[in-house]
Amino acid sequence: MSPTRFGYAFPAIRGIQASREYFISMCPLRLIPKVFLFDEDELVPEMRAQRTLNKGRIPELARYIVDNPKDYVFSALTASIDAEVRFESTDDADATNRMGVLHVPMDARFIINDGQHRRAAIERALRENPDLADETIAIVFFLDVGLKRCQQMFADLNRHAIRPSRSIGVLYDHRDDRAAIVRLMVLHSEFFKGLVEMERSALSPRSRKLFTLSAIYHATKTLLADSDFKTRDDAAAAARAYWEAVAANIPEWQKVRKGAMTSGEVRREFIHSHGVMLQAFGSVGRALFADSRTGLKKRLAPLSKINWSRDNAKLWEGRAMSAGRVHKAGQNVLLSACVIKKALKITLTDEEKMIERSFARGRS
Repeated sequence: MSPTRFGYAFPAIRGIQASREYFISMCPLRLIPKVFLFDEDELVPEMRAQRTLNKGRIPELARYIVDNPKDYVFSALTASIDAEVRFESTDDADATNRMGVLHVPMDARFIINDGQHRRAAIERALRENPDLADETIAIVFFLDVGLKRCQQMFADLNRHAIRPSRSIGVLYDHRDDRAAIVRLMVLHSEFFKGLVEMERSALSPRSRKLFTLSAIYHATKTLLADSDFKTRDDAAAAARAYWEAVAANIPEWQKVRKGAMTSGEVRREFIHSHGVMLQAFGSVGRALFADSRTGLKKRLAPLSKINWSRDNAKLWEGRAMSAGRVHKAGQNVLLSACVIKKALKITLTDEEKMIERSFARGRS
């Protein structure tokens, strides 16, 4: 993109969508904050063309760019141009005249329909690493003189957007060491084989899977929080040993493995395969790992004596369940971990003692 005497000139490809022209170009990152502005924050929603910027997302997105300067990936920004533009074809040999230069007046208003958080992250990343300035990002331009179509475009662009499941995020994330460890563990574990849903983050009642990859990931992340392993393989082996020791002491899990019970029956009747309990198991394992990583199967033997039934409201109501429904908030995880630690004769932390006292007072 270059400023001319009359405006900006974008090398562009012209296309047609819904009988309207649109253009695809590239723009250096250094110009993104200067050219593509946000609607003013003080405008009420009905007068804006996009959602209010969630500033809490910006640091993480910017850090992603700065920490991965050689292999970050950002998809195209989509913007509307509120001005009369001129497209000058440079491909006379092509009857379609798709290649050319898009001339935009200097006083044109650019409104981002999709990518406002990426735009803000680019601005922040440039402050930390100016060397990114000459890299480029794709821009899809739509022509929109006025605000009405711009708002409709925002609605249309986001109407069918589906955020990838947390499980598939873990499956495909090769930057996160914990994700790699969990993948190794699940793929090499005889117990987990065939029992982990690798793509979805929720299990249907008829699913043959007992756990989701995302639930195993978060639980294992807690398990290994204080551990310092030299390699991913070592960490995966230790995690696998722990989870297989847990599984050996949960009779219903073993029945699913052997085909004596269905996964759906276990999830419906018991609480131990749900995310809140997996997270609690991770917390308990973290305490065990701080002491020793040997003899886990024997140390975890008391798990087989716990009544994990969802009908056991006396134990689980208010801890892992509320009105019979399983909940996995932080407090639910702590209260559930306390039950397991007491059964295993593991000393509670000060935080756990405090939350236990509060829980007891609430029941009295």
